[in-house]
Amino acid sequence: MTLEGTNTYIYGENPCLVIDPGPGHPEHLEAVRRAAAERGGAEAVLLTHSHRDHAEGAPALGLPVVLPTDGERHGGLTAVATPGHAADHVCLLTSDGVCFSGDLVLGEGSTIVPPDGGSLTAYLQSLRRLQQEPLILICPVHGPWITDPAAKLEEYVEHRLMRERRLVAALDSGERSRAALLAAAWDDVPEELRPAAAHAMEAHLQKLDGEGRLPGHLSD
Repeated sequence: MTLEGTNTYIYGENPCLVIDPGPGHPEHLEAVRRAAAERGGAEAVLLTHSHRDHAEGAPALGLPVVLPTDGERHGGLTAVATPGHAADHVCLLTSDGVCFSGDLVLGEGSTIVPPDGGSLTAYLQSLRRLQQEPLILICPVHGPWITDPAAKLEEYVEHRLMRERRLVAALDSGERSRAALLAAAWDDVPEELRPAAAHAMEAHLQKLDGEGRLPGHLSD
């Protein structure tokens, strides 16, 4: 689920900042140390959120570890609160339009919004907040860089709304079985990805419930 792994970023110099050092793999952490040393040494680790694949390796670097809050500035980076994938998620923005997006936006595919600890409502609000920023580049922690941020953000919003429309249509037809709802709204998802799709559906159902749009009791 992390595509080709976790992208760790070294930002700035004399000193630099380490963004999302990733899991505690010794070889990866040694590469981070070398890259930081080449930039005059690191003063801190910044996390976009506290999930293990982003944060596990941080203590081994022996640096202060910071999970910024909205509006905090660190070495030319400004934190923007972007909850949804995780309640503590932030993106880190430079003054010239680069966004270190954590898991809000991936280089490939779509982000999981877990039904426990996440919020699809908050996630969509976070995407729309980034749409207000004059971004020229998105650097995700999983997958390749995104060189057309506006198009990607619009794609992400529309993807979620498309799933919601299909789910609501199935509910409006009278369907109350989770299995049937999944088959109706995620029929284009390969079988091996159905468990992830089921988690995504629960996030949608929670959103609809919170908005008073979930009709009746659902069965498995």
